[in-house]
This record gives sequence, C-alpha cells and structure tokens, in this order.
Amino acid sequence: MNRQRRKEVWQRRTEDRGQWASKTEYLLVVAGQVVGLGNVWRFPYLCYKNGGGAFLVPYGLFALLFGVPLFLLETAIGQYTQEGFVTCWTKLCPLAQGVGYGHIIMKMFDLSFIIIQAWALFYLVFSFSSQLPWASCENTWNTGNCLSLQILNSNSTNQTRLENATSAAVEFWERRVLGMSGGIEELGRVRWELALCLLACWVFCYFSIWKSVRSSGKVAYVTATFPYAMLLILLIRGATLPGAQDGIYYYLYPDLNRLANLQVWIEAGSQVMFSYSLSIGTLPVLASYNEYNNNCYKDCFWLCLLNSGTSFVAGFAVFSVLGFMAQSQGVTVDTVVDSGPGLAFIAYPQAAALMPLPQFWTVCFFLMLLFLSVDTHFVTVECLITSITDFFPNLFHKKGRNEIFVLVICLVFFLMHLMLVTEGGIYIFQLFDYYGATRACNYFMAFFQCLALSWGFGADRIFNIIEDMAGQRPNVFFKLCWKCIIPAVSLISFILYLVEYQHLKFNGWYVYPDWAYALGWTMMLSSVLMVPLWAAGKILVTVRTSTQHLSALCHPAEDPALQRTKMGEETSVELVTHGVAT
Repeated sequence: MNRQRRKEVWQRRTEDRGQWASKTEYLLVVAGQVVGLGNVWRFPYLCYKNGGGAFLVPYGLFALLFGVPLFLLETAIGQYTQEGFVTCWTKLCPLAQGVGYGHIIMKMFDLSFIIIQAWALFYLVFSFSSQLPWASCENTWNTGNCLSLQILNSNSTNQTRLENATSAAVEFWERRVLGMSGGIEELGRVRWELALCLLACWVFCYFSIWKSVRSSGKVAYVTATFPYAMLLILLIRGATLPGAQDGIYYYLYPDLNRLANLQVWIEAGSQVMFSYSLSIGTLPVLASYNEYNNNCYKDCFWLCLLNSGTSFVAGFAVFSVLGFMAQSQGVTVDTVVDSGPGLAFIAYPQAAALMPLPQFWTVCFFLMLLFLSVDTHFVTVECLITSITDFFPNLFHKKGRNEIFVLVICLVFFLMHLMLVTEGGIYIFQLFDYYGATRACNYFMAFFQCLALSWGFGADRIFNIIEDMAGQRPNVFFKLCWKCIIPAVSLISFILYLVEYQHLKFNGWYVYPDWAYALGWTMMLSSVLMVPLWAAGKILVTVRTSTQHLSALCHPAEDPALQRTKMGEETSVELVTHGVAT
C-alpha cells in the first residue's frame, strides 16, 4: 500500500513537472554536463604539472573515496524528491536549505563561462579563412614585435629578438579577440563581434531549454556525442605527428617524488570535484526528472567511469600536439604548455597552423570546444530555472514551462555578460573564475551536504531509499564515505584553501586593485554564508514560534497516516516523508 501510494504521488508530480522521454536522454545530458572543458585542458595540465603518471594515484583515490560516493548521493536525493536543488531540502533536512540557496548564487557565477563559447565561436569563424590570421604578422592588429610562425620556428632566429617578441597567436588572442585594456579599471568599449557571438550562444541556449527537458534531452543527442567524434579525429591526428611521443612522455612520466607534496593531493581532489560536477546542485536537478525506479546506483558508476576515461584520453590528444609544437620550435614541452585559455586559444591554434590542412584541424578543435561548453552551459541554466520554478509549482508546473520566463532569464544574463566582452572583460572573467565558484565553495557545500544527509536525515534512510528505487542496496562503503571520509576531506581542504590563499594575479604580473579583491571575497562568501545564516535563522524562528523539537529540522516528520504501520514494514514507512506524501 505504501509503495503504491508513493507511485501515485510521483506520477501526479511528473505529469505536471515533466520527465525525461527516455533513459538515453538522461544519460546523454549528464554525460554532456560532466564531460566538459575541464577534461580537455585542465586534467592533462594537472597531470603534467603534478608528476605526470604519478598524479593518477591521488586522482584515482579521490575519485573512489570522494567522487563516486558523492555523485551517487546527489543523484539519489534528486531522483527521490523530484525537486530542484533548493526545495528538495524541505523533504530531506530543512535546516540545510541554505545549501540550495548557496547553489543558486554559485550557478549565477558559473554562467559567466559562456564567454568561452563566444571565444570558441569567434575562432571558429576565422578558421574558415584562406590564411589563418594567428599564423602571420601581416594584419592590422599586429605590432612591430610580432613573430610569425615561420620565423618563430626558424632555428636562425636571433635569441634577443625572441626574448623581446610575441607570437602571432598571442597577438591575435590579446589584441584581436580580447582587445585587452590595461586593467579591470579600464573596461573600455564593447567589442561588437564578440557581443554577436555571445548573443548567438544565448539564443542557442534558449532554444535548447525553452521546453524544459523535452527540448534539452533532444539537443543532447548532438551536443553530447559530437565532441567525442572530434576528439577521436584529433587523437588520431596528434598521435601521427612528429614529436608526439615527447609530449606523451611529458604527460605520463611518473615523478613519484611529487606525491609527497600536499598541493598535488589538493589539486587532485579539486579536479574530481570540478569534472564530476559535484556540490553545485546540477546532479540532483537532472536526476529529479528520472522515473522513480531508475537504477541510479548503476548509472553512477558508468557516468563516473566515462568522465575519468575521457579526461585520460584527452590528455593524449592534447600533449601529442604540444610535443609536435615543441619539436617544431626546438624547445621543450614545458615552455609551450599552459593551463586554461592559453592552451585552448593560443597553443593549440598555433600548433594546428603548422599542420597540413590547418583550417580543417582548427575547425575540428573549435567545434569540439564549442559543443563541450554548450552542454555545460545550457544544463546550468536549466538547473537554475528548474530550481526557481519549483518554488512556484502552481504557476509553472500546471501550465508547463513558461517560455517567456526562460526568455527573460536568458535576456537578463546576456545583458549582464556584455561586460565580459568589453576590453577589460577578461579581467572580470578571471575574477569570477577565481572567486565566484571556487573550489573552496564546493568543499564547503560538500561538507554541510554530507553532514545534513548522512547524520541529519540519516544514512540508513538514504540506503533504504536507494534500495527501493534501484532494486539493490548500496555497499556499506558508501555509508562510511558519506559520514566520515567526505566531510573530513572537505573540511580539511577548505581550511587549507584559506591558509594558502594568494591574491589573484592575471598572467602572473597584473595585480588587481584592492576593491576588486574585496569584490572577489564578497562573491565567494555570498554563497558560503548562506548555509550558516539560513540554519541560524531557521533555528531562531522554530524556537520562538513552535514547541516542536529542533530535530524535526534535520529530518521531516513521517506521514501521520503511516505511523500505525507494523514494525515489520518499518523500512517502507521511512521512505514516505511528510513532504512526499502531501
């Protein structure tokens, strides 16, 4: 009877709220979200920087002890509650609802990464030129210190000239694409070409989510699979280049001495958090559109394996090209490799320009980059909108997704992001990236999330929920991770971040003004402080207005109509909370 009642409640809710048309759509959307830009440039760079093959040791341990258990936990609570990342806490642990509000703030900062789409689209358009503009110095934006690729790769180039020069690829990036000003104080004018690219990205985002999961699930068939085709092409091409073996050697050479460095372990944990999309509210929202009986337990393992496997394979594609580039210039790999935008928008375009049919390879690369960022972005917007509309189910769920509301959200953020396409926009983007949704926020949210669910709501109840939904009981190892390992690692990592904090410096030399650092800390604390402030406010209101015990804030009361169930059916009773039954 209890199980049938849960199914009826779930069916009524999904009819109003919507659900995935098929299991395939869900898997493709989640895969598109977790497999993103971090797999293509961040993981290979961290491997190289932190001991090559030795980095796989801490990465593997963090994936096993931190990534997979937290991935399962977030997926399970979303599928069970059928709610966004804010309202789900009313059915689990109302005291921790501040985690959901913190996720809203983090999502708003995450949306600034759409600028990477705009940059990729800009490069893609120029990739169809008869002569790639970042390969020569015969352009209006080049300076007298510019060196073309032919001269840069010439062994006869004067060493003094090399020290005082900049490559054509760097000048195209800084002077043509960004039009960089002297600092964040000089925003300058809006670069209309980038603004058009930004508009195109937001238009595509709107039509990807305007029908909620009914449209985003269909879009994922292309956006989640196409990058793999491009990655395979680039991998094959990279492996056949001269010098590829040197790049792969630098990528995988194990420096076991680096394992004694605490920073290596911290960055391994950060990479797992980043690439698995943990503690940002995405996984619960995507899982909330699943059928109640979906086997989330099995999905978790396959999706995590896909993510880590893609990261590892992408390293071969990236570093084989960097090895080729190093051999062409007569230098070592460590002088051409870089992290973040430098790798994607300087090093790789410069290397592709040296290959036969350079236009083809740059088109492949930037198409892959574009689709990787598109997936992550429209899923982020979808999760934000879902969590907002779940506040007003009578307004949005009964009538279907309000397409005007989605349009308003996209339009508002497009106007806000125009500051990112100004001449000082790159300085603002780096500020968002460094402070807005930094790893400190992720670790802080993971700590309180596991604390609330495993100790407040109850790890045993979560086990019962997963068993009821997936048809199999999780290994007791996951309980140990949720209750002890993840909270301990998260708290230690958060403290270490604060202890080792250093001010952001753009390109290693530009120092931001004091007001920018104050703004950065405000951005970070705006999400972090939502958790304790909400908990304190909830306790204060409960103590003053109710005689109900405070423990009710940690796990909602069971449905009174079901409290008469026999002790032999206790497991089923625990699964029907007051929030779901009503």
